[in-house]
Amino acid sequence: MIIAIFIGFILVSCSLALLSSYEFRDKTQQFFLGVIPQGKKQFHSAKKFALQLNHAASPKQIQSHWHLQQWWILVAGFFLFASILIFTFTRPVNPSMIEANYLIEVDPQIYALLEGQMLSPPAEVEESLIEEAIITATNIESTQPNIQTEVFKPNAADLSMQYSHADFASADRKWHKINPRYKQRLLMVFKIMQERHGYEMILLEGYRSPERQNTLARNSNITRARGFQSYHQFGLAADVAFKKNGKVIISERDPWAMQGYQLYGEVAESLGLTWGGRWKSIQDYGHTEYRMPGLRKTAEMATQLTSEGQLLVTNIN
Repeated sequence: MIIAIFIGFILVSCSLALLSSYEFRDKTQQFFLGVIPQGKKQFHSAKKFALQLNHAASPKQIQSHWHLQQWWILVAGFFLFASILIFTFTRPVNPSMIEANYLIEVDPQIYALLEGQMLSPPAEVEESLIEEAIITATNIESTQPNIQTEVFKPNAADLSMQYSHADFASADRKWHKINPRYKQRLLMVFKIMQERHGYEMILLEGYRSPERQNTLARNSNITRARGFQSYHQFGLAADVAFKKNGKVIISERDPWAMQGYQLYGEVAESLGLTWGGRWKSIQDYGHTEYRMPGLRKTAEMATQLTSEGQLLVTNIN
């Protein structure tokens, strides 16, 4: 906008100078009168040269006009080189390429595991489906208060059921703050679960602020980790659920979902993730995390890792 105003100012100034000065108008007129004949002469010369080039392209003129035919090679080479430059500088930014380059540098293990194929996150689940799933889960658990999770721990009460699923209503279900090192592993788990076992998975919560973490920690049946003690604050953890026949299922008392969580844990662990269903104090079947080697659980590190998760947004915009 500033550039446009500046150019407009220059044009207005030149126009006023042209209108107010006889000498300036006269010199301008003489300049254009001198340029026009030269332009015509150059145009005719260029036209003549083009005709010579066209004539030289004939097979009959290979011997006599070989020196002019070299111009065809130069012209073709120029356009080829120009097309390469135009393609290079105008090609749209590819999110997969940015993330691939990032993983090659910081986590070649997952890059090799993916064989260079960057996976894209699914669309964010509709809030109405989450609300419906919360109501369904609450009704199931209120009518079946004493059911235990026999699939995993036949003799232990399911402590994870003792809190309200309504906590998921305010959860962050966006992928942009999840670090690519964890995100690509989780997306591969999603892919395997869908292709091998027929379970469609959705993200219930990814990044979790330290303030929300402290709020949840007030209930020891949910979590005992406070702010910056959980991998959620570093974009290295997520809670997931399943989607069946267009509906989200978050109740762990659903037999189909419980079987899915067992498969989910096995697949996640095979890709180097830690599964919450294996914990002894609180079983969190929908939770996985990537325990990054050498991680320092500080606020600065949390900011760094979650900002790396937003590198695609930064580069594309």
